[in-house]
Amino acid sequence: MGKASPLLLLLLVLGFFFATYNFITMIVHNRGLGAWESDGLDGMPLRRLSDSENGNVGTTESSNLLFHVALTATDSPYSKWQCRIMHYWYKKVKDMPGSSMGGFTRILHSGSPDNLMDEIPTFVVDPLPDGLDRGYVVLNRPWAFVQWLEKATIDEEYILMAEPDHVFVNPLPNLAQGGNPVAFPFFYIKPAQNEKIIRKFYPEEKGPVTDIDPIGNSPVIIKKSMLEKIAPTWMNVSLTMKDDQETDKAFGWVLEMYAYAVASALHRVQHILRKDFMLQPPWDLEVGKKFIIHYTYGCDYSLKGELTYGKIGEWRFDKRSYLRGPPPRNLSLPPPGVPESVVTLVKMVNEATSNIPGWDDD
Repeated sequence: MGKASPLLLLLLVLGFFFATYNFITMIVHNRGLGAWESDGLDGMPLRRLSDSENGNVGTTESSNLLFHVALTATDSPYSKWQCRIMHYWYKKVKDMPGSSMGGFTRILHSGSPDNLMDEIPTFVVDPLPDGLDRGYVVLNRPWAFVQWLEKATIDEEYILMAEPDHVFVNPLPNLAQGGNPVAFPFFYIKPAQNEKIIRKFYPEEKGPVTDIDPIGNSPVIIKKSMLEKIAPTWMNVSLTMKDDQETDKAFGWVLEMYAYAVASALHRVQHILRKDFMLQPPWDLEVGKKFIIHYTYGCDYSLKGELTYGKIGEWRFDKRSYLRGPPPRNLSLPPPGVPESVVTLVKMVNEATSNIPGWDDD
């Protein structure tokens, strides 16, 4: 038998790639909206609370029900050190009064175990086929959740979808009310201002664009049964959005967040919006009674304590400074005048790195 020509090999590879893509999208679509509509839940009354009501949501019928903390991650050094700090603070606050935290899982979408398996409870899932994410690694997140929900044993009725760059600054109760999911509203997720694009994925017959929450998938506390319905649709919408050049250009790095919001609306699910769910330094100045610090933004200050956002400060903390390895122990504290939120974040990072064994080994 002769050797196959390079052209034939190329065609075979391309055929396998597109067959795999079509298989995934077919699977998640068939397990998505249709399954939800057939289970009698599509008429569930869900509502969002106004900001004035948020202060009265603390005591709910689900507040004593535990939630499972789940975050997706890669095996990169950048992802690893964030996961280690996040897991440290989970363990620190898990059993404090007011906490409804149950188990913890790092959903590792590298396809193979890494060196943190013994330190952090981890469930390994497959990444998307090579090239399918087109360099947008976050596209692996919904596919990872689909696999985890199908294959793992999860004891808790609720799930908190979190991220590696979250730290628990206060014990987190189950904020979901009456079974309704709860989420943090992001100022930059604006479905109404992107209606032309949104309508490609959420047609008019489905309802008004205002049905789509200004959220991403994280942080969200949601019933496991509800997420099992939404996740495949979230996966399918993410892939479809990425395939559309106009959508990809408009949404950029928050495309997958929009996909989760649209997928939830397709299932007629709206989230309770809680601004106290999370704070984001340097813009949020005080910790107060908020629950999660999200350190996605760089914190740059002059030595006089003046914010110099967009310009490298004389003092700074930015997670992107540590793409290739973990930050050192004992980071310098901010100068006087820097907001409490930033000071608290750096102290929490320092406490974690001082107490995690082998911190500098990763």
